[in-house]
Amino acid sequence: MACSPKPVSSPEGNRDAVLYARVSSKEQEREGYSIEAQLKLLKDYASNKGIHIIQEFVDIETAKIAGRKNFNEMVQFLKQQGKKAPQSVCRIILVEKTDRLYRNPHDWLAIGEMDMEIHFVKENLVISKDSRSMEKFVHGMMVLMAKNYVDNLSEETKKGMLEKAEQGIYPSAAPLGYINAICDSRRFIQQDTALAPLVNRLFELYATGRYSLIQVTQKLFDEGFVYRKSGGKIQKSHIYQILTNPIYYGDFRWNDKLYSGTHAPIISKELWDQVQAVLQENGKRNTKQQKHDWVFRGLLHCGHCGCAMVAERKKGKYVYYHCTGNKGPCSEKYVREEEVAKQFAEGLKAIQLDGQLLDWVVTALKASHADEKRHHTEMITELQREHQKLQKRLDSIYDDKLDGNITQEFYNEKTVNWRREQKDILKKIESHQNADENYIEEGVRILELANRAYDLYQHQPLENTRTLLDYVYSNSIWMDGKLIANYRKPFDLIVEIRQMQDDMGVETGVNFDKNAENENWLPDKDSNLEHHAPEACALPIELSGNVIKLYHNCF
Repeated sequence: MACSPKPVSSPEGNRDAVLYARVSSKEQEREGYSIEAQLKLLKDYASNKGIHIIQEFVDIETAKIAGRKNFNEMVQFLKQQGKKAPQSVCRIILVEKTDRLYRNPHDWLAIGEMDMEIHFVKENLVISKDSRSMEKFVHGMMVLMAKNYVDNLSEETKKGMLEKAEQGIYPSAAPLGYINAICDSRRFIQQDTALAPLVNRLFELYATGRYSLIQVTQKLFDEGFVYRKSGGKIQKSHIYQILTNPIYYGDFRWNDKLYSGTHAPIISKELWDQVQAVLQENGKRNTKQQKHDWVFRGLLHCGHCGCAMVAERKKGKYVYYHCTGNKGPCSEKYVREEEVAKQFAEGLKAIQLDGQLLDWVVTALKASHADEKRHHTEMITELQREHQKLQKRLDSIYDDKLDGNITQEFYNEKTVNWRREQKDILKKIESHQNADENYIEEGVRILELANRAYDLYQHQPLENTRTLLDYVYSNSIWMDGKLIANYRKPFDLIVEIRQMQDDMGVETGVNFDKNAENENWLPDKDSNLEHHAPEACALPIELSGNVIKLYHNCF
């Protein structure tokens, strides 16, 4: 219902006005809702009515930018105008229609208190204190309708976002490390190629237990971890949010519920759990104990109670490690830092391979790679086929839900399961895709590092050895004065190979003659395939099995 405008007179004939236009990002896409269209309509109207526009206020609402900053600025501007002399007061507002100006009754009251003359151009309506009661009543109904529209739009938006979450699609703005993307009109998040590696780096650094939040924040900033658009430094509070956000290992929280996401994870669940443990442990520590960067901090846990081993300085110069005792009194005794360093050094000897065995292991890895690459290609093709099959099921069940053939509960249950299967398949595909020649080269470098690790450790100052220790060890145990080393992959398998070398070469007298005949040097392969290593080198069956295991798990 539209009312004819009632002529009103401004004080002293003053026809100054402010213009207000508003649009949301979704409305912007529809014809007639653009800011440009509103501005043209209002300026043409002002020209025809002899109204002079002295100020323009425009709000563009998006998913990231909520609220109406310029509406509030307009209200403040008009309040300041009210302090001027009557003949210079601006008391006219030009706006397209009711729902452009008001989103709720509070906006209506804020404008109404200022005794304004409001021109709703598209509705052919002018409201002021002199308007008839029926005009004010109709206008009030339109304000309530605008409020109902906003509420309904909010409900529909929330409903759509919840449905996306139940399908495993993160429904909001992408966090750091991801970007929002669209494919076939479907919105989703994908890894940011620039920042995702730095997010992974952040988790790996903090998991070592060597860095406080302040230290890791500064270190990542020095390495280029900044906000995408502004390039500003990411603050400690935001770093903490990243470290506690499950979205980076593949899940996400929405409305206080944890969902399994379909996006590609940046880190593993194991790394995320390790970071949460470090966060919890750091929260218990006395801040005074954190001012020293202890060499073995975060590498050792007590074998009796599982608490962390921490360091403190005695007599101003001697460093001792001991159990925190967070779970109660512990029987583990204090130990000097020099003894801990000595036992870590001995552990590095365990990953050394003699020259001949190292040559055999490298040759075996390279010779087996051709068959492995063919195997990976076949597996990727099969996994992609499985992924497409699941996608067809998801598309089909979505149509069934729209047609009312199945319940929402049944739809949610099936889609969650199938998307979880898709997620597992994508992880497997990525694993197979990463198994290329570069990993063979990296594997050879790791084996060479293993051989040099002890010498590198011995010839560096103790405070400079931590990087090497982090690369080789993870969550080792200290119990009754002894180090129980826990090696990272692939060093754990190198230790096994070294042990087998010692057992077979020393205790059983096996002769590692590279001219020895052994047709089964690569076990667990198709019997129709022939494997010939350069120089016809041979390895004992059990030892070669560990070599292939080393390849499968790490390279």
